[in-house]
Amino acid sequence: MASVAVAMKEKGFAVSGSDQNVYPPMSTFLAERGIEVATGYAEANLAHRPDLVVIGNAISRGNPEAEWVLENKVRYCSLPELLRDVFLPGKRTLVVTGTHGKTTTTALLTWVFEHSGRNPSFLIGGIPDNLGQGARFTDSEWFILEGDEYDTAFFDKRSKFVHYRPEVAVLNNLEMDHADIFENLPAIQRSFSHFIRLIPRNGLLLANGDDPNIAPLLAEARHYPAKRFGLGEANDFRATGIQLEPDGSRFTLAATEFRVPLVGEFNVRNALAVAACARHCGFTDAAIQAAFD
Repeated sequence: MASVAVAMKEKGFAVSGSDQNVYPPMSTFLAERGIEVATGYAEANLAHRPDLVVIGNAISRGNPEAEWVLENKVRYCSLPELLRDVFLPGKRTLVVTGTHGKTTTTALLTWVFEHSGRNPSFLIGGIPDNLGQGARFTDSEWFILEGDEYDTAFFDKRSKFVHYRPEVAVLNNLEMDHADIFENLPAIQRSFSHFIRLIPRNGLLLANGDDPNIAPLLAEARHYPAKRFGLGEANDFRATGIQLEPDGSRFTLAATEFRVPLVGEFNVRNALAVAACARHCGFTDAAIQAAFD
């Protein structure tokens, strides 16, 4: 929410917000960029009657500002709806999903595009040091998003990522998580199934081919291309010759050796997903490695 607020201000919108507890680093990030934040929720915070109220998924019925918005019939939406309706139309959208590794993989993929001068729009669930912010909206045809499976808002209990219009969907891994909203693993798989059904026939599903929890989803891929990445022999993009070093990791994809300054096999998989996605989007191996450096 805070990252999008700053990105919207950069596009010329007047932005303010409320939160119960505002603390560093995000409070500092907002203050440095001139975003006014009211501490605590109160109807008075909306006395200026904003043109649009974006309601985060931490807000429930009974919140005084949410109740005021409903009562006064002020225009409102969720954060994913804002992205879908205002910033995503016409974009080539790359959405990184999975139970673990989304932020790292999204940040690394964004940096590959940024390093190569593509100036992508992006939304990342953190503030990467080399990008300086967690969201940015540009005129580029590319939009790279971290796709969260948690619910959207009190008025929309679907996963956030179903709003993100993927051209390419990266599915890193899948296991039981968010037990407060998903009753079991099949419930999470069903939500991911709804997401990947949005991929167009000229798009691509890039999925971890080593994860048995993803296999049932791959069986559904009939109307769009699907390719697997991983360490096993059956994968379309397979990492071999893995070398785990104290300050980074090396792996070979086809005939090219890649090195990434991230440690461990898990990050090899993250980097492999990025390399596979970037290749699909027309990047050379040399350009990918230059960004990894």
